[in-house]
Amino acid sequence: MSSSLPGVRSLPDSQYDLSTYWGRVRHTASITDPRTLLVSSAGLTDAKNLLIAYKNGQIPNMTPDLWKAKKVVDSTLHPDTGESVFLPFRMSCFVLSNLVVTAGMLTPGLGNRGTIAWQVANQSLNVAINYSNANKSSPLSWSKIAQSYFLAVGASCSVAVGLNSVVPRLKSITPSTRLILGRLVPFAAVASAGALNVFLMRGEEIRTGIDVFPVLSQKAKEAFAAQGKSPTEGESLGKSQKAATLAVGETAVSRVLNSSPIMVIPALALVRFQKTEWLKKNPRWTTPLNLGLILVTSYAVLPLALAAFPQRQKVMADSLEERFHGRGGEGGLVEFNRGI
Repeated sequence: MSSSLPGVRSLPDSQYDLSTYWGRVRHTASITDPRTLLVSSAGLTDAKNLLIAYKNGQIPNMTPDLWKAKKVVDSTLHPDTGESVFLPFRMSCFVLSNLVVTAGMLTPGLGNRGTIAWQVANQSLNVAINYSNANKSSPLSWSKIAQSYFLAVGASCSVAVGLNSVVPRLKSITPSTRLILGRLVPFAAVASAGALNVFLMRGEEIRTGIDVFPVLSQKAKEAFAAQGKSPTEGESLGKSQKAATLAVGETAVSRVLNSSPIMVIPALALVRFQKTEWLKKNPRWTTPLNLGLILVTSYAVLPLALAAFPQRQKVMADSLEERFHGRGGEGGLVEFNRGI
């Protein structure tokens, strides 16, 4: 993110009020804008140079061009490392990357092999996204990544195959209800495995803790930035397991909030569309219509889900382990990167 760039003054966190939910929604919609994926490496370099010029006082005030540059940088660079996130695993590519596997999992009439194949593909993508956007102060070893991956895949496949077996055996329900339940089977698998995937892929953070930083006043940030460092660089108070548990838990909840409408709304809407004369006469449009419903729902839901919790979370220092008591910054607060 832009906070990792050098300079003698800090950039504003956002052009929106991040203390409010709708402010975070607007900010999240900005940094998940898929148009940022079209920015070339030269364009990213230009955006970084423009922001560095502001942080060094060469540009006095924020301008529309600066906000656009900040949007590009924030959507591309990891907030902890300052390095570019691999394009398919950026949150601005989240909807597009998930579109194919989501549509595959919602395909009616999948057998056990098809269900397992799509769940493996979905969890593979989840692992890559969770790893790429996690807090990097407690990195996972490759053995831990492999272990977490196989556990997540096993859990999602078990839930999906189990529910696929149960639904056809429900004899007391109407065919239309059975059809709807069949469409909702992927939701249970994706929602449960998605949350589990976050905990598994970021379990090391909970075991070892993540870096927490004192919340600095604007004057303190500017003084620290004058040394050519970001406002949090080198200022960690230590690693907190409680902060890590909160960060991972909030991320897991936001994943469920994001997947729920995507699994439910398009499936139920498609059932209604399939009752129309137009779709009965043109069944070849069923799959394109399903993809369109998923795409629209995904773009509408993503910023609403990710904005449920601040990415840069602030808590009272006294709510963490005893060693952090009394060590908070402004207002007794500490902050940490939640990850996405």
